[in-house]
Amino acid sequence: MQSRRLPQSATGLVPREITLDDVELLQRFFVENPEYFHIVHGCAPQPDEARDEIDDALPADWSYTYKWKMGYFDGEGRLRAFVGVVSDLLAPGVWHIGLFMLATACHGGPIARQLHRELECWAAGQGARWLRLSVVEGNARAQGFWSACGYAEVRTRDGIELGRLRHRVRIMIKPLAEDSLADYLALMPRDRREEQAQATPYLN
Repeated sequence: MQSRRLPQSATGLVPREITLDDVELLQRFFVENPEYFHIVHGCAPQPDEARDEIDDALPADWSYTYKWKMGYFDGEGRLRAFVGVVSDLLAPGVWHIGLFMLATACHGGPIARQLHRELECWAAGQGARWLRLSVVEGNARAQGFWSACGYAEVRTRDGIELGRLRHRVRIMIKPLAEDSLADYLALMPRDRREEQAQATPYLN
């Protein structure tokens, strides 16, 4: 059974779970750090952006264990980073990173890489065998970051509508154990390049 304990951080930031009680706090974080939304959605964060992120409904027939919504706070109580993760998405051991977002002031420093390393160790300790994510091709900073963290593309999907924009997205994975790509694709046939399943905007 997975623990509900959150990853601890050596960055000086303190993590806690984000719930619907935190809608206003998360919305303010999105509004104050809008770069991601302009790149990916083609517009500023919408008024219901935070509520949609926390609610984050998955298709009814998609299996998962838990939807983690984690905020990282500095010593003054300010939200400096937000991470959304779905554990055991569609298959045991596949953990999907839905959103990994830092305050603009933290861009370019060591915090993002450190938070990711801690997230990786935490997930592996709870049974994750792969980390999975999707990144839009127009988000050069994100593509460079995930590649540097050791993620590799398994396939692309075209025509994914996010906000006002339509994108090609890259599905990327990082193995956390000795499992092969063939092992992963046996569990996740939707990520095989020959599959043409209809994608959902959130998880692709």
